[in-house]
Amino acid sequence: MLRMSFGVIAIAASLTAAAQAGPTVKGAARYHLTPGAAPSAELTAAIRKADADLFAAVFDRCDTDAVAAMLTPDFRFIHDKNGESARAKFLDDLKGHCARLKSGEDFAARRELVAPSLEVWPISSYGALEIGVHRFYARLPNKPETLTETGNFMILWKKVDANWQMAESISYGHELAN
Repeated sequence: MLRMSFGVIAIAASLTAAAQAGPTVKGAARYHLTPGAAPSAELTAAIRKADADLFAAVFDRCDTDAVAAMLTPDFRFIHDKNGESARAKFLDDLKGHCARLKSGEDFAARRELVAPSLEVWPISSYGALEIGVHRFYARLPNKPETLTETGNFMILWKKVDANWQMAESISYGHELAN
């Protein structure tokens, strides 16, 4: 009984400390309870560039070959609205979207990283974890861009030789714009 009481006290103390720390990004409760390896400016810049290159290939150029080169063979995409996709399905979905863009069925979009939300954490002997918030905008002909939704994301990047490849992407907490 005494051990259980100490366990309950320890859990309560941890939760109290976490609650006092507060969330770092709206809608995302992130608590750094133990210190880890601090991200370097060099790593953050490299991941910011990999992120920009990836989303430019997806949204600006619809370049599925470039996107494929930036994915690990076992890549996995998890989306709160669309579920899980393995690498092949993810690329097929992108190819389908690009074809619908050309035919006019789909509208072009732009993804914006909310810069102050960016967190990059080194993963020893693997790569880095990128966490942040992003916004999506519709690009319709002869109209100003329109915010469509905002969401949170986490990307696990793997360092392969001198290149960064996306191993896993989790996109969640999407809220439609008003």
